[in-house]
Amino acid sequence: MKIPRTVIYIGVMLAVSLAAQAQTWTTLTHAPSSALGTALLMTDGTVLAQGMNASTGYATGTWYRLTPDSTGSYLTGTWSTRATMPSGYSPLYYASAVLPDGRLVAVGGEYNNNAEAETNLGAIYNPTTNSWKTITPPSGWTHIGDAASIVLANGTFMIGNCGVAGTECTNQTYQAQLDAATLTWTIIGAGNGKADQNSEEGWELLPSGDVLTVDIWDVKNSELFNPTTKTWSSAGSTIVTLPDSSCEEIGPAVLRPDGTVFAVGGTSSTGIYSIATGTWAAGPTIPSSDGVEDGPAAILPDGNVLIDVGPTARCYENGTKFYEFNGTTLTSVPSPIGAGSNPTYTGRMLVLPTGQVLFTDGTTTVQIYTASGTYQTAWQPTISRVAATLTHGVKNNKIQGTQFNGLSQGAMYGDDAQMATNYPLIRIKNTATGNVVYCKTHNHSTMAVATGAEVVFTYFDIPATIGLGASTLEVVANGIPSNPVSVTLE
Repeated sequence: MKIPRTVIYIGVMLAVSLAAQAQTWTTLTHAPSSALGTALLMTDGTVLAQGMNASTGYATGTWYRLTPDSTGSYLTGTWSTRATMPSGYSPLYYASAVLPDGRLVAVGGEYNNNAEAETNLGAIYNPTTNSWKTITPPSGWTHIGDAASIVLANGTFMIGNCGVAGTECTNQTYQAQLDAATLTWTIIGAGNGKADQNSEEGWELLPSGDVLTVDIWDVKNSELFNPTTKTWSSAGSTIVTLPDSSCEEIGPAVLRPDGTVFAVGGTSSTGIYSIATGTWAAGPTIPSSDGVEDGPAAILPDGNVLIDVGPTARCYENGTKFYEFNGTTLTSVPSPIGAGSNPTYTGRMLVLPTGQVLFTDGTTTVQIYTASGTYQTAWQPTISRVAATLTHGVKNNKIQGTQFNGLSQGAMYGDDAQMATNYPLIRIKNTATGNVVYCKTHNHSTMAVATGAEVVFTYFDIPATIGLGASTLEVVANGIPSNPVSVTLE
C-alpha cells in the first residue's frame, strides 16, 4: 500500500536506444488553480481532473475542467471549477471510468477523505447538470479500496473486490457489474475460476471482448475474463516475473495496434502477450534496475507505448525516467518537469484527441507530451454515414462507420486509477473561421476495441453556440482522426 507522496521519506535483454529528442514536453499556458491528480476525457472533448492537496498529498473532492481553445489546442486551454463529490467522499486511489452515456463514475478508494482509510463509497458525475450522485456499494462489500475496473465491450462497468490485501476483505476473487440506469450492482464470483484475488491487478480489454490480467499473487500466471460466461481462465505464464513481491505492485499493460499487450513489471522485467497465439514472451529489460511500482503508460498515435519508470531497490523511490516501447526496443525520451522528484505512482497519463498525452503528478504543473511518430492509415476511424446538413443545438444526431473506438483503451495504470478513452469523439471545424468545436457523444453501439470492418455508431449533440456554415467533421479515437467529411451547420 502506497502513502501520499509528501509523507514519504526519502527475461531477454533487448536493445535500449537513445531517442533523437524529437519528442517534447510542454507545460500548459494556463495553470490550474489546484494541484491535480487523476484526469479523464469526457465525451465532449473536455478533460475532468481531480483536485489534490499539494501540502498533504491527499485528494480533494473538487474537480476541474480543461476546455481546449478555439483551435482545439489543450496547451492553451482554460480551466474552470466543477462540482464537488458527495460529502465524505474524496478518494486518492480508486476505480474510475467514463460510461457510454457520457457520465463519469468513481468507486471505492484508498486514503479517502484526507485520512488513511479504505472506503466502499462511490459516486457518478453528470456533466450536463454538473452534479454528483452517490452510488450504493455492492451488497456486503465493506471495502473496495483502490480497485481495478473496466468498461466491458457491451458498455457495462465492472469492478473488483477488493482493492487491498488483508483479512478485512472477503470474497476477494469476486467482481461486481453496475447497471448504469438503476445504479445497482450484480455480484459475480462464486465458482468463476479466478486464480487469485483482484487486489493490485490491472485489467486490459482485448479485441475479443475478453479481459486480460497479470496475476499479482499467483506469480507468472495471467488470466482471461470471458464476459459472456462471466468466468476466468488461465492466459498462460508471463515467462518473466512482473509483480514486485516486496511492494506487491505491478506496472501498467497496454494493448498495441499489432495485437500484442505490452506489460510493464514492478520489477525491471516486461512481458509481451500475443493475442494471435495466446502466449507470452519476455520483453526488454528496463535499464538501471528500474520498474513501475504502480504508474502510468499510454498508447501513442504511432503505436508506441510511453512509460514512466523509477528505482525499485526500495519501494516507491523518487527519480522517474521515461521511455517509448516500439514493439521491440525501449527508447529513452525526455522527462517532464519534476520527474526527478517523483515516484512512479504519482503520475497520471491521459490520451488527448490531438494525439498528445496529458500528464499530471499531484502538482499544478500540468504538461503535455508530443510524440514524433504518427498513425497508419489503416488505424483511422472511417465515417460511412452522417447527415450532410446539421442544425445547431440539435441532440441525438447519429453517425456510423468503422473503428470509432480505436485500437486500444488508451492510457493505463492499474488498480489505482483508470482513464480509458476507447470511445468516439466528434470534432467539427468551421471552414471560414477555423474554429474547432467538440460535440458530446453518447450511447455508443459498442465499447469494444479494434472492431475492424464492423459498422458501429454513436449519437452526438451539437452545441447551440457552434459557428454556422460550411464545416468539416471528424471522428477521433485515442488521438487518431478519421478523414474529414464536409457538412453544413445551420
